[in-house]
Amino acid sequence: MALPAHTNGMGDIFGGWIMSKVDIAGSIPAARRARGRVVTVKVNSLEFHEPVSVGDLISCYASIVAIGNTSITVEVDVYAQRNPAQERCIHVTQATLTYVAVDRQGRPRPIPAHPEP
Repeated sequence: MALPAHTNGMGDIFGGWIMSKVDIAGSIPAARRARGRVVTVKVNSLEFHEPVSVGDLISCYASIVAIGNTSITVEVDVYAQRNPAQERCIHVTQATLTYVAVDRQGRPRPIPAHPEP
């Protein structure tokens, strides 16, 4: 839930707060697919479609869109659920991020082959 402590000088939720949630959401499927540690190497795109307000409940949905030798690209869509009296859900942010799988020393490592179903 977006709280007053997350606001910018104009009273909207600070974009950096949303960006941190996007990065966390994107890293989850990337780490699962990489079977280990990943680091964010690039925010390919980040679009704020609508402002987020205090009291909005945000949900982030992440899916892998590309897999390279050491990298995984993830798309994240963010929705804000607002106005509990007459609830509505609005697509507020969309982002694409690239993560790289790394070993214990922080060096890139290959993405393991995906097991057959």
